Amino acid sequence: MTPFAYARARTLAEAVGSGAEHRSDVGHSTGTDFLAGGTDMIQLMREGLRRPARIMDVTGLAGLDYIDIDGPVLRLGALVRMSDAAAHPQVREGYRVISEALLLSASAQVRNLATLGGNLLQRTRCGYFRDPGAPCNKRAPGSGCPAIPGQNRLNAVLGVSDQCIATYAGDFANALLALDARVRIASDQGERVIPLADLHRAPDQTPWIETQLAHGEFISAIEAPTSFATWRSHYLKVRDRRSFEWALASAAVALDIAPDGTVRDARIAVGGVATRPWRLSAVEDRLRGRRVTADVAREAAQVAGDGAMAHGRNAYKIELMRRTVARAIEETGMVGGTAA
Repeated sequence: MTPFAYARARTLAEAVGSGAEHRSDVGHSTGTDFLAGGTDMIQLMREGLRRPARIMDVTGLAGLDYIDIDGPVLRLGALVRMSDAAAHPQVREGYRVISEALLLSASAQVRNLATLGGNLLQRTRCGYFRDPGAPCNKRAPGSGCPAIPGQNRLNAVLGVSDQCIATYAGDFANALLALDARVRIASDQGERVIPLADLHRAPDQTPWIETQLAHGEFISAIEAPTSFATWRSHYLKVRDRRSFEWALASAAVALDIAPDGTVRDARIAVGGVATRPWRLSAVEDRLRGRRVTADVAREAAQVAGDGAMAHGRNAYKIELMRRTVARAIEETGMVGGTAA
């Protein structure tokens, strides 16, 4: 682990000011990293994959660990622990997809440490990225992407480029995407709010730039608007083993079903198959105005793989994604009642 300076932020302004002053650059031991739960960052530092010159501890910041459901909006402070959000009665009842995604995201020990803001910014689990001795455009720009011709069974089929096919590993962000959530971002210039859909970037030709966050910016809160769809929502995760494991494919589904059983609105996002949280608008369009049945779910899910690009060993993910989406739709249709 590279030596670093340590400081504990007393205020949010102090934290973002330090981050803006001490900039981080790809591949160099410079800049400030924020430390909250540290469940991913510490591992990356131990492996030499993240080498900040300065650590700013934000765990003591006041006012960022709240869970507030105020009328039409669920507000989650960035320092809320994953376990606390997953277990919150109103989140479990009114935002089931969030609670389920968090519970399926990690072991109990990790959930008790990891924060919501940090979870959104976790790095890929691509084996080449995690291997300090391997080339990786995401870690060492211009060095190549050995996953494209290599061991890519766990890599992405959506949002890929000729520079990177690393999968976004998170679950929580997929649930938020299905709920049209937004994130509040603080900096020394003030605050801005962006859709969660805009937070993560596809690799394109710059895979080392993973989010829209600028130097010194800090996710301070997450907001999810309440709707009829949030009450009938579900997260399904398919993995190699039932215990804690990364997704081979996952689906976050939220449905607004009218009294006559037809779908008024559908929101679907997938994980484990894409380079960033990925919305399936074509599948949503096929569901609107129809009743949720097994046949309708399978038919709508057939377009889930539109635009997908496989690289040999991960080709199975396209069909697995379709089946995962179909099953998630059917199961969501039964939340709070029996599917029509």
